[in-house]
Amino acid sequence: MSVVGIDLGGTKILAGVLKDGAIRSRVTVPTPEEGGNAVVQAMAEAARQAIEASGETVKAIGLGTPGPLDFKRGRVKFTPNIANFTDFPLVERLEEATGYRVYVENDANAAALAEHLLGAARGAESSLFMTVSTGVGGGFVWGNRVLRGAHGQGGEIGHITVLPGGPTCGCGLDGCLEALATGPAMERMALASFKREVSTYELFARFQQGDRQAARIVLQAASWVGIALASLVKCYDPEVVVLGGGIALNAGPAYLEEVERSYRRYMENWIAPPIRLAQLGGEAGLLGAALTAALEVGEV
Repeated sequence: MSVVGIDLGGTKILAGVLKDGAIRSRVTVPTPEEGGNAVVQAMAEAARQAIEASGETVKAIGLGTPGPLDFKRGRVKFTPNIANFTDFPLVERLEEATGYRVYVENDANAAALAEHLLGAARGAESSLFMTVSTGVGGGFVWGNRVLRGAHGQGGEIGHITVLPGGPTCGCGLDGCLEALATGPAMERMALASFKREVSTYELFARFQQGDRQAARIVLQAASWVGIALASLVKCYDPEVVVLGGGIALNAGPAYLEEVERSYRRYMENWIAPPIRLAQLGGEAGLLGAALTAALEVGEV
């Protein structure tokens, strides 16, 4: 038996069939701009095509989606990048559209699960995952289960406060990690420093060429990541820490060295589990979505 994974994003939907730990088929379709039921129908069609292409008999669908979730009711509370998804009965609608049982997970939690079972933390009993890109996401996995929390807010590590009174975050609060360490955060700091718009691509190039202004911005962002990881490790005590995302994987060795330095500084006198780079890249969301269903139906 196999399962379908669906990775729902703001601009594209990726569906695939998982069997024996590997994706057997992949289908990508654009996310309809009108949102709501149009997105459900697009996901159902992508799943149908993926099943047909794989030739497999599938047991269930796992869905990784952005936005805070109400797991008990199978609803998306809201998503910033998909229209008409406020308090939306996503599980019920997708089950109606596909005829399969659907199991839903937050997209960052799904990626954490994938890295835990098939990626950089494979073989560990517990792991902490952080992805740093345009936002900060992550998750904590223990014994093959994602920590969701009492209200579905577990793993929202981008919104831990690391600098009270700091820049305002998209969540409305000040000093969140996401407001200090992401691509948009660095671009904001670069605008103030260079007096013009500077992309993260240009900023990293300048950083790697030894530009002092760029280094100040990038290394400060890296330092915040290390501090956040140290705080999270003290809370969860994972066996392995996994770091991924476009910023973490593309900023260069000096960025990672600063993350490690800052992390070790704030783990002084504590047992510091190793930091490993994520291995699954863009596949993590799809694999994690499929694994969410696989665990529920006993296929892992």
